[in-house]
Amino acid sequence: MIRIAIIVGSTRPGRKADTVAGWVHEIAKKRNDAEFEVVDIQDFNLPLLDEPMPPSMGQYSKPHTKAWAAKIDTFDAYVFVTPEYNHGTSAALKNAIDYLYREWNNKAAGFVGYGGAGGVRAVEQLRLVMGELLVADVRAQVMLSLFTDFENFSVFKPAAHHEQSVNAMLDQVIAWGGALKPLRDE
Repeated sequence: MIRIAIIVGSTRPGRKADTVAGWVHEIAKKRNDAEFEVVDIQDFNLPLLDEPMPPSMGQYSKPHTKAWAAKIDTFDAYVFVTPEYNHGTSAALKNAIDYLYREWNNKAAGFVGYGGAGGVRAVEQLRLVMGELLVADVRAQVMLSLFTDFENFSVFKPAAHHEQSVNAMLDQVIAWGGALKPLRDE
């Protein structure tokens, strides 16, 4: 069975990413075709990229990078939960992604975005980044609106139809994560 990380993509005080990731995890736990784990970038205390060598070299020198790399390397696929800040993903998520290279390679990714426009522009940015990291991103995505899925723009109350979107995205992530396994095993 493949392992999928649901990555909490914000460290901002008052963030909603942790609540959204928890919701995705609750839906995912009803499945029996993969193992799921919430991974919160906040738990790794990653400063602005501070490694002296490029991540593609794999020569990590900082304890926080080594811990982050060890965690990310254990997964076959990812679901990135991202807010949309100023038409892009959070700086904290981009920074966390940029710390590593090989650990991301030949894996699959899906996206859950939230914001005024459903987080679609943040997800589009992440799709470009995933291509450089040799991550196959799936077509299906979950788009949550601050206007309709958050009461008073703060309390997460997703519309019922979003559960179907989560499962469609997970179906694709699981299929692609499994299909890429032979490349990871080389």
